[in-house]
Amino acid sequence: MYKVENYIDGKKTSISKRFLDIFDPSTGDVIGNVVLSNKDDFLNLIKSSQKSQITWSEFTPLKRSRILSKYKELIEKNMDELAKLVSSEHGKTFDDAKGSVTRGLEVVEFACGIPHLLKGEFSQNVGKNIDSWSVRQPLGICAGVTPFNFPAMVPMWMYPISIACGNSFILKPSEKNPSCSIKLAELFSEAGLPDGVFNVVQGDKEIVDLILNAKEISSVSFVGSTPVAKYIYETASSKHKRVQALGGAKNHLVVMPDANLDQAVDGIIGAAYGSAGERCMAVSVAVAVGNIADELVENINLKAQRLKIAPWTDSEAEMGPVISKEHKLKIENYISLGVEEGAKLLLDGRNYNLQGYENGYFVGPTLFDNVSKNMTIYKDEIFGPVLSIVRVKSYEEAINLVNNHKFGNGTSIYTSDGEIARHFSTNIQIGMVGVNVPIPVPMAFHSFGGWKQSLFGDHSIHGNEGIHFYTKLKTTTSRWPKSINQGPEFVMPTN
Repeated sequence: MYKVENYIDGKKTSISKRFLDIFDPSTGDVIGNVVLSNKDDFLNLIKSSQKSQITWSEFTPLKRSRILSKYKELIEKNMDELAKLVSSEHGKTFDDAKGSVTRGLEVVEFACGIPHLLKGEFSQNVGKNIDSWSVRQPLGICAGVTPFNFPAMVPMWMYPISIACGNSFILKPSEKNPSCSIKLAELFSEAGLPDGVFNVVQGDKEIVDLILNAKEISSVSFVGSTPVAKYIYETASSKHKRVQALGGAKNHLVVMPDANLDQAVDGIIGAAYGSAGERCMAVSVAVAVGNIADELVENINLKAQRLKIAPWTDSEAEMGPVISKEHKLKIENYISLGVEEGAKLLLDGRNYNLQGYENGYFVGPTLFDNVSKNMTIYKDEIFGPVLSIVRVKSYEEAINLVNNHKFGNGTSIYTSDGEIARHFSTNIQIGMVGVNVPIPVPMAFHSFGGWKQSLFGDHSIHGNEGIHFYTKLKTTTSRWPKSINQGPEFVMPTN
């Protein structure tokens, strides 16, 4: 048993006496507890963030970059420990956890280039003897509310860029797996980050609401379900904060008749069942076009049955448990509903038993065929290892199916036809698109974000979008006048 507190002003601390259990998803055992912070904790947090931000904003971008470079080195040295913290509280395989830390590290690497990324623009003689230039300056205190599925990667999509831009940052991680966030904060302090620039506050909705309503906080970043993303956006923006709120997904992978079948099947298996389907970019719908459907379904069925399901401590594990007992029950209820609504259940992941881990939160790979667009399992985000096959007759029917769904996070197409691939990537109404790539997550120097009900706000996350989100633009127009006063001007200056 261990206790996870807040990390405020460079030290672990908490005032609240409320705690929540932390579970090992593989066994169902309580392995620790985490503080649920109160208003007094929050007041200390704001005081620390305000004090540190003023000093930090005066650091030169180059000095910030050097601290980030040291931080990058420390993350690399502690990669295995960070991955173990992720796996032990989330349940995902060790290799998957390590890969997620690496994808977060890439944003730290991107942020190390902040002296270049913060360069403004300059125009000489916009008017006679008048120059104009723009600069990007920090917002102040920024906050991030992050989900359980990527306790290292998603926070690192936010705070490295925000801090590099001169802001202080408050992270509110998921209470289900809070330990990794504390280790990340400790490593940042070790790298030389001044106390209070990066604070971590543990808690539940009470703390989230305090963040959303605090006048001292300038921006809120969020990743999670669509109902919560909408609530975050509406509440925080009504308080005049900048908001980027990334919501749910129902990612379709379209398989054309000319696709490389083996590659498509492997892509679908990894994207649908990796991390037990608990990814916002997981493929949950495979759209089989034309006569490829029967063979595609048969091969997915065979490969899914061979998946090695085990706890993260098994080096051969390909899929682990889901996050909680409640989430396991929710997924199993969706499977039952799919059967009731008439989908053909080929693989049933309910009541999955793993010897020695009978109390763990394991759900087996689940496969539905003949799913229609009116079924609940097609419309809702299940967030588990449940794959639906939708059969369509033509490419036109496939692209219309994807475009008409309420979510617009990610999609992919497998084809050997360049003309179809180009048409698909141009006309699909989705934020992130893959061509013969099953999980098209952009690299750190691009930006991550969906369309429609998958994103609320004007900015995607990380990349140049992140720089723009975490800074405000200031433009100065300057003239150094002659010593002779030329008198007042009463017309709009023009060229």
